[in-house]
Amino acid sequence: MARLFLSAAHKSSGKTTISLGLAAALTARGLVVQTFKKGPDYIDPLWLARASGRPCFNLDFNTQSRGEIGALCATHAAEAQVSLIEGNKGLFDGMALDGSDSNAALARAVAAPVVLIVDCRGMTRGIAPLLMGYRAFEPDLPIAGVILNRTGGARHEGKLIAAIEHFTDLKVLGAVREAPELAMQERHLGLIPASEAPEAAATVARIGRVVGDGVDLDALLARPAPPLPAPPPATPRPAPDLRIAIARDAAFAFTYPDDAAAFAAAGAELVPVDTLSDPALPPDIDALVLPGGFPETQAAHLAANAPLRQEIARAIAAGLPTHAECGGLMLLCRDIVWQGERFPMAGVIPASAVMHPRPQGHGLARLRPTAQALWSPLAPDAEPDSLPAHEFHHSSLREIDPTFTPRFAFEVARGTGIDGAHDGLVVHNTTATYCHLRQAGPVRWVDAFVAFARSRRG
Repeated sequence: MARLFLSAAHKSSGKTTISLGLAAALTARGLVVQTFKKGPDYIDPLWLARASGRPCFNLDFNTQSRGEIGALCATHAAEAQVSLIEGNKGLFDGMALDGSDSNAALARAVAAPVVLIVDCRGMTRGIAPLLMGYRAFEPDLPIAGVILNRTGGARHEGKLIAAIEHFTDLKVLGAVREAPELAMQERHLGLIPASEAPEAAATVARIGRVVGDGVDLDALLARPAPPLPAPPPATPRPAPDLRIAIARDAAFAFTYPDDAAAFAAAGAELVPVDTLSDPALPPDIDALVLPGGFPETQAAHLAANAPLRQEIARAIAAGLPTHAECGGLMLLCRDIVWQGERFPMAGVIPASAVMHPRPQGHGLARLRPTAQALWSPLAPDAEPDSLPAHEFHHSSLREIDPTFTPRFAFEVARGTGIDGAHDGLVVHNTTATYCHLRQAGPVRWVDAFVAFARSRRG
């Protein structure tokens, strides 16, 4: 089985476009392709999942131990013929000076040879010292080859290939020319998610054809990768005894597929609800999850669905256990203010979620549970300040009702959260955060939330 780590020299090299194009082209060949994404990303995995027809799993040093990363990769790679791991930023980039959380470190952790995607605009002979430097910086890192991206045509490609072949021992696996067919729409947090793009399937197919034509797929698949350890044995899932509604639509799509598996392992059935069109919550639910997403872009549709907004407010006031993250927090506010317009929301939180041109919180975070938390996401043996999370939000809470006395589930040890010092507003049996949680490492938020919902069931 082929396994490759797709990386680049720097951010914005066209790595995601090439990655989803390869996933689509290989899937079109009839191969079972499993995709992975480095870091706490939601948008790229949605596109990679659309390209392969399978969930994309995140491999993240911030939330997972190396053992968890290896086990997750081995488990899902074993189900596929090809595994593609897309990095973030540049090959040697990361938070740690020693490179222990870099893309190169992740490639080593999952024993995946690297395919370097190089943005070749404005470059000819200069590609050689670039590649020689990458080869020499960590010489034990296996680089399977190079894909030349954004080339200007056959003559440009010829000069690049001649320089690479003369000065290095790296194999050129293909060249993808700058083309309007490869364009993808972007906005404030990057690409528009596949869950929102009406032409997502056509976009993936088009990019797959262009990338498949430019890359030697047979040569790509021939790159050897050492076998992974055997995946851990599957644990039998209990019969579900809880029904938990979860928002899944164009407004709310930021979830981890392994968290969904954790709900099933905890005995909970996830029941999807479309907040844009469903007039009511599903019947007989024991709890509600409102994940992150882009409610601001769907604010008019959310505002128009008054019956569901009102039912959510009534259910929460009646004590329905609810967990809301980022976009879900915004839905629970009095309104969303964006581009000069104000859109009514559920009104559980007496504040406005106001969108700003620049990020209000962006990056890795660390949270510390408080005594006011309804449930603690930390594993019983975890340190009290060892709760890794992440946040990506352009909104902040403004115009807060002066009579409202907030209770917070978390202190913010790193990051922004709601007010720079706290996150996780507690209202009734609801916790609403800006930070995103993942069931991994010391964090067992799914288990804790399910246990809390079970304890509140009448």
